[in-house]
Amino acid sequence: MTEYTLGIETSCDETAVAVLRGEIDLEVNLIYSQVELHARYGGTVPEVASRDHLRKLPHLVKRALDEAGICFSDLSLVAATYGPGLVGPLLVGLSYGKGIAFGRGIPFIGVNHLEGHLFAHRLAYPDAGPPFMGLLVSGGHTLLVKVEDYGRYRLVGTTIDDAAGEALDKVGKMLGIDYPAGAEIDRLAEEGDPSAIEFPR
Repeated sequence: MTEYTLGIETSCDETAVAVLRGEIDLEVNLIYSQVELHARYGGTVPEVASRDHLRKLPHLVKRALDEAGICFSDLSLVAATYGPGLVGPLLVGLSYGKGIAFGRGIPFIGVNHLEGHLFAHRLAYPDAGPPFMGLLVSGGHTLLVKVEDYGRYRLVGTTIDDAAGEALDKVGKMLGIDYPAGAEIDRLAEEGDPSAIEFPR
């Protein structure tokens, strides 16, 4: 019998739902971004994000199951992000995922979303397991991690104040660039003159 996992991610301002067949065969991966919703506030507002997850999650789950050609009774496991992230958005995904698992009488697993980032490469390279070095640059997190084995990590380095994404948003605000600023800063950098300012070496 084929095993299907429903994955739910609501740690910040994106609602994501995936269906996996077996351990690494990604059948469906849906992402709804709230960027436009939060742009008017100049950044993510946790309460607004939570309410939007509540509105979008049931529809994304239904669409994911439909696209995978399965129904709730075909699920063997439900997994949802438990952290790190914004408390309100996390609770939406966790509660929804636990409700499905409890209602179907199947296991539920909470997932650390940073671990998810570290092992996302396995979807394309299933044999590329530990040990390896992982550079994780995602939103509020910038980490260099030595992955010794599954569940065994050593933090090699991290930022001591702002993560890379936060720094880009702050620079964007100073330059009058709308949130989120990363893509526009990247575009401007490509057009810039690398010799305009002489930096010390």
